[in-house]
Amino acid sequence: MSAVAFDRQPSSGRAFVAQLQRDLLIAFRSRADFVNPLMFYVMGIALFPLGVGPGPDRLALIAPGVLWALALLSTLLSLDALFRRDFDDGTLEQMALNVDPLFVGVLAKVGAHWLVTGLPLALLSPVAALMLFLPGGAVGTLVLSLLIGTPILSLLGAVGAALTVSLKRGGLLLTLIVLPLYVPILILGAGAVTAAIDGLDPSAQLTWLAAILALMLTFTPFAAALALKVGLE
Repeated sequence: MSAVAFDRQPSSGRAFVAQLQRDLLIAFRSRADFVNPLMFYVMGIALFPLGVGPGPDRLALIAPGVLWALALLSTLLSLDALFRRDFDDGTLEQMALNVDPLFVGVLAKVGAHWLVTGLPLALLSPVAALMLFLPGGAVGTLVLSLLIGTPILSLLGAVGAALTVSLKRGGLLLTLIVLPLYVPILILGAGAVTAAIDGLDPSAQLTWLAAILALMLTFTPFAAALALKVGLE
């Protein structure tokens, strides 16, 4: 889509809503951007029983790690396009010039990314859990952990995407930057589901995820905005 015209120095609230609406509209027009991660998630889950065997006990044992790892990789799959299209058509420069503070526009783009990637993954996870014979008592914990954890993946990924947006082939570098940061989220998310399977209280892991989400909401939009300014200079 060609660059859109932003109002000159709109209020932060108007800028956030306008950017969010624009990104959602683009996502639904280019459906492959949000369908591909979901297809990757489903296909990955469908292939695991073929690789490790269809035994319910074995699949239930590995289900927390598999479901969370595939959700992480599905999110990573769509990160490179977070700022890339806007950088290529000049819209990102307009946003940097006309949206003040810039982190508001960044936060809107991250919110749109989560709405078309992280939220569908969380809503699809009960079906995926059934495919891997995850005990019913742990499905709620899985959905809750993904609802808390996938925004963290989008926020951290935004920083990596902003750092590599000016590189022609930044996808590999983006992966190298972001994956190590995702490891604690993977451990906590899968750990919460495992605790629920074992009959333990998963609130400790979920609380840590919520605390990390609050921390990321506080710092990563500023970090991504600063990285974008450097990349545009």
